[in-house]
Amino acid sequence: MIHAQFSPTAREAVSVAAVAAKTSKDLTWQEIADAAGLSVAFVTAAVLGQHALPEDSAKAVGKLLDLDEDAVLLLQTIPTRGSIPGGIPTDPTIYRFYEMLQVYGTTLKALVHEQFGDGIISAINFKLDVKKVADPEGGERAVITLDGKYLPTKPF
Repeated sequence: MIHAQFSPTAREAVSVAAVAAKTSKDLTWQEIADAAGLSVAFVTAAVLGQHALPEDSAKAVGKLLDLDEDAVLLLQTIPTRGSIPGGIPTDPTIYRFYEMLQVYGTTLKALVHEQFGDGIISAINFKLDVKKVADPEGGERAVITLDGKYLPTKPF
């Protein structure tokens, strides 16, 4: 019974319920993050099933969204990460990120390796920020900051 309770589909159901509650209560991700006491990017990812929330944060989110005790426990479980199924993404917003990496991925790799050497940028020791700024030419721009710890390759 416990295995079914903590299954990936149960975790997905919590995400669906949490987003439905967010919508019905007309809450923003920032308001949910404020209740959790963590960054908006981390809490949004956690509610959408990509991170585990610490107990106090999970309880605060559960209370704000009227989630039951099982849902609050599931918000604390280590997830199976990766929310995009195989193949090219079809959601237009996610596809644009895919497109950006298709166009600039080799450039980013070349610049990171030139400046840091052989290694990777961690997605675990990582921060993400999204800001809306005015475009001097009119309209708005999205400024997305990916801030990950550099981990050098270690010969052995």
